[in-house]
Amino acid sequence: MQTRVADGRARVVREVRAAAPLMADLAAPAPARGPWLTAALNVQSGGPLCRVRPRAVVVQRDPQGRPDGLALLSYRRRGATTAVTLLGAEPEAAPLPDGRPAARLYARDDEVARLLAEGVADLLDRLRGPWTLRLAGLPLGDPIVAHLAALMPDSSLATSRSRLLVDELDAVGTVLRTRDPAQVERRLPDLLARVPAGRRAAVRAVVRLHAAIGEVELAVVPGGGGPVAVLLTLLDQGPAGEQRWPWWGVSDVGGLRRELGSPSVGLTAAAGLSRLGRSGSARDLSRGTAAG
Repeated sequence: MQTRVADGRARVVREVRAAAPLMADLAAPAPARGPWLTAALNVQSGGPLCRVRPRAVVVQRDPQGRPDGLALLSYRRRGATTAVTLLGAEPEAAPLPDGRPAARLYARDDEVARLLAEGVADLLDRLRGPWTLRLAGLPLGDPIVAHLAALMPDSSLATSRSRLLVDELDAVGTVLRTRDPAQVERRLPDLLARVPAGRRAAVRAVVRLHAAIGEVELAVVPGGGGPVAVLLTLLDQGPAGEQRWPWWGVSDVGGLRRELGSPSVGLTAAAGLSRLGRSGSARDLSRGTAAG
């Protein structure tokens, strides 16, 4: 079994593509599959002054084969501190759909999960300077999270429950719905006008990619001076077939509501300035944070 790290956008894109069968076998949701993750990588700013850098921890049984385990991480410098999150959780990324665990760490079995957790901890150990780790939106019982928590005894686990967006637009008026990429593109400005400016590029990229593969629907309720409601719905392809997952929408006339969704788990950890130059920081957080 081999564990390695891919560093930088081009290498991480290759790992995302190579892991497509693994993502399919694990029934990963749309935000944790290749098109969404590729869009997240594409909208990250590049160049020598870029403060965001993607990395992938990869576990393979066959060094010449495809990944059996994968953790896709994003590193952002904030002053002297490195903030580590899951790829796609950056502030400028497209907002994830609520109501279900949308993020994933990928492992075929528990042995791979253990090695993947060790690889993530090793990567954190090699960081210079203080760091924070926040992995959110993962399924309850995620084995990699369990192994990470065992490796980092001062980390914190938390369960949260977001509210699922429910589509009832048909009850408030005529709804124009389309999956056609050309029609989605034509109506996309109506949606983007309602999206926070910092996220528009990411939403545009994600919508275009998913429209091209038939996995997004755009709904519009027209009004006299323009749309009075717009809604994006992911058409998630799972083992049970197509599942509709309302993603992002706004309405001036009702027809969109929230209800309690499925729980998810997150893990947070941090190492302070006292850990500079010392090995094992991810595995010895209690002494490091107490000293800091």
